[in-house]
Amino acid sequence: MKKIFILLLLFASLTSCDKNFEDINKNPFSPTTTDIGPLFNTVISSLRLGWNEQFYMHNEKLYQVTQQAALTAETFQNISIGTEEVWANYYNALAHIREIERRIDAYQGDQDALNNVRAQLKILTAYKTFRLTDLFGDIPFFDAGRAYESIDFARPAFDRQEDIYKFLLNELKWAAENLNLDANPTTASGERYVSFGDFDTFLGGNLRRWQKFANSLRLRHALRMSEKDPQFAGAIIAEIIEGNLPLIEEGGDVLMKPEQQNWLNLGVHWSFREHKKLRMGTTIWRAMSENDNKDGSGIFDPRAYIFFETNNAREWVPFPQIPNDTTPQAAGIPYQQHRDVSYDFKGQGNIYSPFNYYLIRDERHVPEILLTAAEVRFIKAEVYLRGIGVPQNTPLAETEYSSAVAASITFWQNVMTQTAIWTNKPPILSTSEIFMRVNHQRISIFNPANDKLELIYRQRWIDAFRQPWEAFSLLRRTGATPYEGTPSDFYRFSYPPSEAEKNPENWQNQVSIMGADESQVKVWWIK
Repeated sequence: MKKIFILLLLFASLTSCDKNFEDINKNPFSPTTTDIGPLFNTVISSLRLGWNEQFYMHNEKLYQVTQQAALTAETFQNISIGTEEVWANYYNALAHIREIERRIDAYQGDQDALNNVRAQLKILTAYKTFRLTDLFGDIPFFDAGRAYESIDFARPAFDRQEDIYKFLLNELKWAAENLNLDANPTTASGERYVSFGDFDTFLGGNLRRWQKFANSLRLRHALRMSEKDPQFAGAIIAEIIEGNLPLIEEGGDVLMKPEQQNWLNLGVHWSFREHKKLRMGTTIWRAMSENDNKDGSGIFDPRAYIFFETNNAREWVPFPQIPNDTTPQAAGIPYQQHRDVSYDFKGQGNIYSPFNYYLIRDERHVPEILLTAAEVRFIKAEVYLRGIGVPQNTPLAETEYSSAVAASITFWQNVMTQTAIWTNKPPILSTSEIFMRVNHQRISIFNPANDKLELIYRQRWIDAFRQPWEAFSLLRRTGATPYEGTPSDFYRFSYPPSEAEKNPENWQNQVSIMGADESQVKVWWIK
């Protein structure tokens, strides 16, 4: 039903906008051309995480692969339900993006007047496309989303991830450089710049934040591909770091905020309530606690109290990351809605620490995360420590690392304090107390015998707790995030079955190039 509605909406927008466009020759965002603003807002809405994506891809697979949590039993094997949703979400949004691009290109006024809206669209396209290609590898992109233009585009070919990456990185450069941040900008011909206005429900029309988002995305993905093309990636990193280009800073994190954007995040609680199988695992527990004391006296990382909670006996007990035949079975009902009124009862069988109920229960105040200041600082710490694109500088790496951990703790503490339904909040740490915890987290970085890079990866992995897809990319790129047992050979998701059914020739050609459409096939940027 949802897909039918989207198709009808798209058809209506396509047929209603064309007949008078050339005649009126007006701003393509004018109400008389019906709705480019709403189309843009539809693309923004597509940034929300899907229900099935969270259930089948995150909770059933990615938390297990990244070991950010423990999967107590593999019950649901229908991962394709999640991949179908992610795939459809992207290509529905891409069709809207192509239509907005078409209307912008058709505008007969001064094209420079559209630079801001064009840049914003490029940034959203880059973010969404990076997310999809990082999950699957090669994907249809350059000819995709254009079926309404010609039947020739109905079954688009797959494009190489390397080509997509480099194209998007160049697009982000254009976007960051062509955003006009003046209060009321006009073109050289005197025409006023077009704005999405109130339809920018994402960053509220703050073009400086859009610019920082573009530069930060470039930095993230340049580093991600740096092992495969260090010269191309290094030049981008040098341009951003040495050029002191504006990046996301503390307080300017890029988030999807349900209350601010007037939607309810119902999918996250549903995915935990119905899935039921995730618990705190020994891998992340040992990264946040000095010992296994059940009273929590070994906990040194305050984020442990935000990410997880005690079991039904009020004890901190992780589920073994690698269970054996003697491991007691996990059970209980820690994610069910009865806890709204009977919080302390998690079920007698709940003998392991679950995710914090309020973190996955809140529908209005807990944001979905795209990119934060903490992540940007972790990236800069690695860049300085390894000398990627810039001269190696260990003191600067240490400074960025400390700032990153502090930013992460502060961010997650703010999530907790701003969540209205969260009633059993741990003590709020002051800035000085946060840096005391940071000092504990950075002891190893001053010791030459310890791996400073591993410490950066560990903390970035912890910070990405509610972004398991980002932790998945970090794991695949570095192979150095916290891990127990044999390293995972899960490198990508298989294409959804619908692609083989609806685009069989191109799908088969792609599979032939890859050798197999299997999870063991590495995406391009993995060394």
